[in-house]
Amino acid sequence: MSHSDLHRFHIPVMGLAFTVDTPVKVARYGISSVVSIIEHNMLEVMREFYYKQTGKEFTAITKKEEDYRAKRVTAYLNIINEIVLKQITDLRNESFETGKEINKYFEMLPDTSEAKLLYRKMQASANQVEKEQMQQHLRTLIKSGAIDVNIMTKVDRINYDKNEQPLAQEFSDAHNSLRGFAHSNLNSSIVFSAGLNPRLYSYCEKFDDFFPDESGFVKKKITLKVSDFRSAQVQGRFFAKKGIWISEFRVESGLNCGGHAFATDALLLGPILEEFKLNKNALYDELFNTCQAALAQKNKPQYKEKPKMKVTVQGGIGTSQENDFLYHHYEVDLTGWGSPFLLVPEATNVDKETLGLLATASKDDYYLSEASPLGVPFNNFRKSSAERQRKERIAKNRPGSACYKKFLAFNTEYGGEPICTASRKYQHLKLQELKQANVEPSQKQIDDLLIKDCLCEGLASPVMLVNNVLVPHNLNAVTICPGPNLAYFSGTFTLQEMINHIYGRANVLNTLYRPHMFINELNLYIEYLKKDIQKSAAKINDKKEKQLQLFKENLSKGIEYYRNLSNKLSNFTKTNIENFQKDLQECENILKSMLVEEVQY
Repeated sequence: MSHSDLHRFHIPVMGLAFTVDTPVKVARYGISSVVSIIEHNMLEVMREFYYKQTGKEFTAITKKEEDYRAKRVTAYLNIINEIVLKQITDLRNESFETGKEINKYFEMLPDTSEAKLLYRKMQASANQVEKEQMQQHLRTLIKSGAIDVNIMTKVDRINYDKNEQPLAQEFSDAHNSLRGFAHSNLNSSIVFSAGLNPRLYSYCEKFDDFFPDESGFVKKKITLKVSDFRSAQVQGRFFAKKGIWISEFRVESGLNCGGHAFATDALLLGPILEEFKLNKNALYDELFNTCQAALAQKNKPQYKEKPKMKVTVQGGIGTSQENDFLYHHYEVDLTGWGSPFLLVPEATNVDKETLGLLATASKDDYYLSEASPLGVPFNNFRKSSAERQRKERIAKNRPGSACYKKFLAFNTEYGGEPICTASRKYQHLKLQELKQANVEPSQKQIDDLLIKDCLCEGLASPVMLVNNVLVPHNLNAVTICPGPNLAYFSGTFTLQEMINHIYGRANVLNTLYRPHMFINELNLYIEYLKKDIQKSAAKINDKKEKQLQLFKENLSKGIEYYRNLSNKLSNFTKTNIENFQKDLQECENILKSMLVEEVQY
């Protein structure tokens, strides 16, 4: 079935578990969301849960079965799709009586949508025949939100057989997940994040659903999460040369986001979106022509008419004014609202303890950490039970985690099968190595080692805790990775309250002064530069000096861009604009003082 484009936002993927069944919660209201599909063990546990919920007989897909990882992904996505399809059928058959879900569907739509306007007209009508005719038409407008899926391209570990021999590339983690999605009955998009993986991207060619059929319909679409326009060009061209169309470029702030943070060289979100606005038509034409030529060369059906190519944006959006400005000024197609939905139990999976901590958290509780075994900065929450567990293990002289899942096991320092830097095995070996050296290890060396934490367990457990499902190995500690924007939201909210906030019908921000999203991101980059300078001070080289200089120059250019932009914030109040200009000047002052006082080249 086709999906709703009535809503102007989507819920991005969050962690492994937080949005793993969000479609079951929100798709029937026309809201699209993204499911992480890399953790097949968790998917199998939740498939059993939903089989029982729907009265279906469950047969486990065991590790003894051939290609069990991909089969688990397929089976989970199919049951989620089945549930959503039934929900939509049931919704269409409801009466428009007070308190019915069908009313909630239309109440949550943007006030300017044609469906919402017709709904209001129906409510106001005194003519019963006319009223019933409008109700019948409204039922035909009900469509589900998309059940999109996510693969973090860097999580593509080689797997091993029972004899500890490496399996073929197609059985690596990300490849398994891609195959599982490709074999599912979903008509939706796969979101590739974390950068180009040539072997994974090339693997898409193996599946016909990524190509147009005779009518030009593509069952499985591709969305690329990108950090700048150049990344969109490079990755888009890679796919187009294979005859595969990119349906959406999803632009995400490098630092003002949740989960792993992939900082750019201080290319700020505003200038990035400006570049997309100016050049997306040229990119569209280039990719379309390249794609059509590749399809002809492969003797595959070509597109009958030009397919859509969306540009969407996410990362730190917090007000309806910001949301509307992104639409009107940068002409984006959709926005992504992630972390605020962690405070909406109707939409995401956050266990009771963690939800209470998030609801009352302060700004300092959110920070950019080095906890990820991937070696990529990771947005973290100081009060999480996983962070508490990590410190308790160190205090007991048992640092590190048991490593059952091994999704992030990439380190080969000690030979043999790769191991995870957050594992007890790795941290024990590294501590021994440090202590065997002639020089006593510094506290910094020890801290840098023991800061790594298990994400495979901590990011998967919340959905099981929320649904009272037994967590494997009793590993109940929760890792949660909100973006810093969550500091401006306190308490918990209903789905309708959060959507009303997005569309400007309500305000659920707390009383903390909140700068514009562009200013927040700029401050994050300035802080990032400050820490990078401090880390590099003792061992700077020419390459690092040039990188820091480029970073500073891009920040200065970004500030100048925002200074000119401040005169175009037409949908903001005079006070908002004055605050924007004042905050921007403060950022510039900080940057200039850093250059004078801290950088001695």
